[in-house]
Amino acid sequence: MPTLNPDQARARFHAARIARLATVGEDGTPHLVPLVFAPIGDHHLVSAVDHKPKRTASLRRLSNIAHNPRVALLVDRYSEDWTHLWWSRADGTARVLDPGDTESVRPVDVLVERYEQYRERRPEGPVLLIEVKRWSGWSAA
Repeated sequence: MPTLNPDQARARFHAARIARLATVGEDGTPHLVPLVFAPIGDHHLVSAVDHKPKRTASLRRLSNIAHNPRVALLVDRYSEDWTHLWWSRADGTARVLDPGDTESVRPVDVLVERYEQYRERRPEGPVLLIEVKRWSGWSAA
């Protein structure tokens, strides 16, 4: 089973359009959600709470990160031809930036640049800035 080296894992991750974010609640319960993201350099990822409908404004991912900033993000490719399967994971620490904070402007600009939907309606919610500490992955081929 071929393991991807960190550069290969990062390259596949950066090319993906959606990831799954894993956080852990105060009670130890895992929480997994899909999200769009953008890379900033080799070791940072950004996502933001956007206008898409949510059940509540108090998102569990935000409270989980406030309690425990360690996160994992996963991207993958599935195919009925299993020789094309692969996954890439980013392990790191996350910070929640206030949307009004000047530090959040550039990360949101990067998201707007990557996703056309954000050019039509810029994210106005909290910003997740993730510092990736470890890239890992696997590929069937």
